[in-house]
Amino acid sequence: MPEIRPRTLGDLKRSGYRTRPVKDEIRANLLRRLKSGEPLFPGIVGYDDTVIPQVVNALLSRQNFILLGLRGQAKSRIVRQLVSLLDPEIPVLAGSEVNDDPLRPISKYGRMLVEERGDDAPIDWIPRDARFVEKLATPDVTIADLIGDVDPIRAARGGHVLADELTIHYGLLPRANRGIFAVNELPDLAGKVQVGLFNIMQEGDVQIKGYPVRLPLDVLLVFTANPEDYTARGKIITPLKDRIGAEIVTHYPETIEAGVAITLQEAWLDRDGLPVQVPEFIAEAIERIAFLAREDKRIDQRSGVSQRMPISVLENAVSNAERRALLHDEPAVVPRLADLYAALPAITGKIELEYEGELVGAARIARELIARSAAETLAAWGGEAVEESLEEVVAYFDGGGVLQLADDASAAACLEGFGTVPGLLAAVEGLGLARGATPGHIAAACELVLEALVGERRISRSDAGRYGRAPRRPGKGPGPIPPMMG
Repeated sequence: MPEIRPRTLGDLKRSGYRTRPVKDEIRANLLRRLKSGEPLFPGIVGYDDTVIPQVVNALLSRQNFILLGLRGQAKSRIVRQLVSLLDPEIPVLAGSEVNDDPLRPISKYGRMLVEERGDDAPIDWIPRDARFVEKLATPDVTIADLIGDVDPIRAARGGHVLADELTIHYGLLPRANRGIFAVNELPDLAGKVQVGLFNIMQEGDVQIKGYPVRLPLDVLLVFTANPEDYTARGKIITPLKDRIGAEIVTHYPETIEAGVAITLQEAWLDRDGLPVQVPEFIAEAIERIAFLAREDKRIDQRSGVSQRMPISVLENAVSNAERRALLHDEPAVVPRLADLYAALPAITGKIELEYEGELVGAARIARELIARSAAETLAAWGGEAVEESLEEVVAYFDGGGVLQLADDASAAACLEGFGTVPGLLAAVEGLGLARGATPGHIAAACELVLEALVGERRISRSDAGRYGRAPRRPGKGPGPIPPMMG
């Protein structure tokens, strides 16, 4: 039989229910998860030894905390998953705007209800999701938005004087009572609004239109911020910063493997048509684009290169491959290196350039990143082991050979062209990139080898997909490989 929950204050008292502060509630549920070995933050990859232990320590210490990091570092996702550490449901006085504890109401409405109805005061049960309030900080946010304001219409309808607590229209923070209140991009809040936050955090009292109101809120406060915002658009005032228990610094994936895992997890690959098969080396090449971009001095590293970039690139590349597969009636969607060039808008739209980068242009930098990524990916897969085959490929192009590929060419057509390049298929086989694979995988592997040679400046590639001899300086051999900017 389903559990019968108390519906009145008297029933609640007879049930033996005891209220516990929200930070104690979160701590107890967190300890239970730690003992049982349940995942704490499902879907958060790469933080197991860095960020997550620090978040756990802050919660076990019953501290408010701030996540400090660049864009696309899963700050908001971590904050929103804190909801799972709340109890499934808690009782509140029916009709309360501030989730009044039936045993200890803090609002005048709640106190009056208990005084008038006694043990017959009605009880509602609210789920954990209703106890999470999130606000994106902007310069126009006011104290009234966060704390509350006097509502003259409510005063007139109820016949109350404006100083009466019953005339207050509560803001977001009081409505988060007995729950979690999150503020994203905290430095964007005006200084006077931040003052209102730390006052209610520490003393539990506020002034609304000059009237002092005691609001001993029970709330876990969590903030996020971008380090650049400390000086660019605003800053966290010192008294507020002093009242935040822990400052936890987030980061981008530290390994290619972690980055690939995040990208494959977040990218939309479950298309409703043909099956999608992403070769492992293609996923790795896409991830290396982001890693290289985070080291390139032509790209503004203060703004960061979001993890959303490789996710968008993979989705765009798969879409281009999907269009090609439908065009040629192929059995599966297999993205190739050419599809990364088709996904250029997903790269250029997510990087902010320094002055040197503006001189070069985002599109050219993106193409260089793709070629360099291919070279690093090939080296990681053991490129030196097939150097003899690669020399044959380079010799073919040095001798005047050319190869024209279109990103919408079928895998069969590509393989026919690749077969004309001595050593190319042997290099792919030697690397184990396409052993026993489909034509789509073999074509993708061949393109990786060619792009790697472009990245090493041993052959060239035009924007139209034409491979040929590497550019030479007058009277000399191939031009030197430019140093990595970073």
